[in-house]
Amino acid sequence: MSQTPNKGKVSISDLLKRLSTAEGVKSVKAEEVAAALALVFTDSISPVQFGLLLWALHVAEGDTHPKVLTACARVMRDAAAQVNESALIDVIKRRAKPEGMYYGGLCDIVGTGGDGHNTFNVSTTSSIIASALLMMAKHGNNSSTSLSGSADLLQHAPNPPVIAATNNETLPRIYQKTNYAFLYAREWHPGMKYAAPVRKEVPVRTIFNLLGPLANPVHDTGLVECRILGVARKDIGMNFAEALLLGGAKKAMVVCGDENLDEVSCAGMTHCWYIHTPEDSNEENAKSTITQLEISPSDFGLPCHPLDDVHGGKGPSENAEILMRILRNELPFDNPVLQFVLINVAALLTVAGICEAETSDMSPGDDGKVIKERGPGGLRWKEGLRRAKWCVESGAALKQWEAYVEVTNAVAS
Repeated sequence: MSQTPNKGKVSISDLLKRLSTAEGVKSVKAEEVAAALALVFTDSISPVQFGLLLWALHVAEGDTHPKVLTACARVMRDAAAQVNESALIDVIKRRAKPEGMYYGGLCDIVGTGGDGHNTFNVSTTSSIIASALLMMAKHGNNSSTSLSGSADLLQHAPNPPVIAATNNETLPRIYQKTNYAFLYAREWHPGMKYAAPVRKEVPVRTIFNLLGPLANPVHDTGLVECRILGVARKDIGMNFAEALLLGGAKKAMVVCGDENLDEVSCAGMTHCWYIHTPEDSNEENAKSTITQLEISPSDFGLPCHPLDDVHGGKGPSENAEILMRILRNELPFDNPVLQFVLINVAALLTVAGICEAETSDMSPGDDGKVIKERGPGGLRWKEGLRRAKWCVESGAALKQWEAYVEVTNAVAS
């Protein structure tokens, strides 16, 4: 890469030439692509060359290559606002409530978006509900393709949290009061403002549409224990699983509904790529592996619901109303949207390992009867649903939400 007369911008002409050959992405190293992409965060690349890079990666399918995704996500996190790690580690260790095979670390549930189904804000709602039992670091942004993005949903809630107040300086303080934090991508990734104009001009989905779920800004603290990542295409599920593995994930699951849905589907089969450490591994030198499996609503003990029944509202305001009705336990258990959400909460709880506990004391309202039945992957999916229901019915999820609203408003003022 070299300087060009274009106001000191760095030229990536050589990289673009090699990407344009028949070999395409095979002719370059993932680190070269990442270094070029990193230039956008400091406004050090010309708009023309940046647009060509996005287009070339899309055409050559380099934007879904595991090594490229891993390297580019890393430079995106490096360019993000950096949290005080020691302060964050201290508060998470103090507040952690390990149970079963869950050790009290941070968790995330997120999708790439772009599946075109315009379903309810499942992952965001699921993240709030799961905070009753897990420490959640939900990474999200405003919508780019759907009717309501995760940030849009929260910003339209009655008495909303101040999501911009959860930043790198305040995050440890937020976790002192609640298990939940929403990491607003617009605040944590300020360099992305330089990418926005070009992204709007490029007429295809680009690598940035895929990097978000891999760019959680607290990933490199080593505190992120578990995540569920939804993708909108079955053919890239393994790519993302490999990217997570390359990025150091030891406990995660990539999911894609059979309808190319970036959630655990309520309508039928969901394809899963489960990242875990085999039970028979030597603990000191354990290496995670990827197991492919399929799950269905029946594995959770629930019926199927067509996606037409789980669209939610027509925008963020209506979806925010549904969110609050769910948190207040105002929807009947057979409501399709509620069951769609609970399946996804249950999946996160199950993969996180909390369902491996042999006893349960989730008072009040818990009967203590752990469901030990195992399903696909040898996991306790029905126990996950039991715990997901408890999060709502006990009011524990609402309590975490209200604490998040209160602390973010206090920080902002």
